[in-house]
Amino acid sequence: MDGKKIFVRADLPANLADRKNIVSTALESGISCLILRKGDEALAEMGKLDEVIYLDNGKPVDDSVEFAVIDTPEAQDRVLNLVGKKKTIIVDTSDWTIIPLENMIAKFRLAGTRIMSLASNREEAELYLTTMEKGVDGVVIQTEDFREIGKFKDILTVSEPVALQEVEVTAIEAVEMGDRVCVDTCCLMKPGEGMLCGSSSSCLFLIQSESEANGYVATRPFRVNAGAVHMYCMVPGGKTRYLSELSAGAPVTLCDREGNTRTASVGRAKVEVRPFLLVTATDGNKSYNVILQNAETIKVVNPKGATSVTKLKVGDKILAHLTTGGRHFGMKIEETITEK
Repeated sequence: MDGKKIFVRADLPANLADRKNIVSTALESGISCLILRKGDEALAEMGKLDEVIYLDNGKPVDDSVEFAVIDTPEAQDRVLNLVGKKKTIIVDTSDWTIIPLENMIAKFRLAGTRIMSLASNREEAELYLTTMEKGVDGVVIQTEDFREIGKFKDILTVSEPVALQEVEVTAIEAVEMGDRVCVDTCCLMKPGEGMLCGSSSSCLFLIQSESEANGYVATRPFRVNAGAVHMYCMVPGGKTRYLSELSAGAPVTLCDREGNTRTASVGRAKVEVRPFLLVTATDGNKSYNVILQNAETIKVVNPKGATSVTKLKVGDKILAHLTTGGRHFGMKIEETITEK
């Protein structure tokens, strides 16, 4: 959900201490966009914030921001007439919710106006963020119980599952030494979970994290020894990036053998010269390859476990995510492309 934002409304409680509790809880939950009362500027100093909208008696101080309640067709028409005239419109769609949002998303999509919706619970927020696939540009959490705010903290990192299928290994051969990228994430992974990487964007192999002990080195469940610098890896939004581009803070997609995904941040990406193995596999129609470090700790995932690349054999079945088309700056496009 690139570019979308989660705001917390911290202007409603009459008591300053209650407003401060909301701000504190939001920051502790990783939410750094707030709506505050004019006069509560000191609350904005409690942590590093990405954006603040100030209200004066419930109305935005900034004329480029509009609060709107849509409870009638006439109210909807009034808001639709603001397209291109306001930078941000925050809407409360009352009881009929989705249709007004669909209309606004359709009209505001190319108009440069940000549309956000009030949400009182996580289910509403998820619905608004995915309406008409694109969703609103953000949600504003409005809840009377500040303890509920924590339920929203990872809503923008929820990832769609990906389809995995078995491909059959047809060749394993040693190749010259090269630059390998080891990706240390800020998350702990479990066996069967890792990153999707490959030499072709149309076939990304599931490379397991170093989450299983082998008797020689300790586990590193935060680490994926991802392969050669030229390879693609999946990142949020179904996009890809070259492994060579990853650095601290970059988001990557983690995937398990069932195709469930989540987003993690890179803590460190290490590029080191290592010996490589070229693993080639087929789906029965085309051949694909992945170039991985020749070491026992690097494992590819299969439906029931994971196999070290040093023990991989021709005929073994491993999991991969296959797509069609090509990539342009990491974004999927439909074109005829051949990669060898």
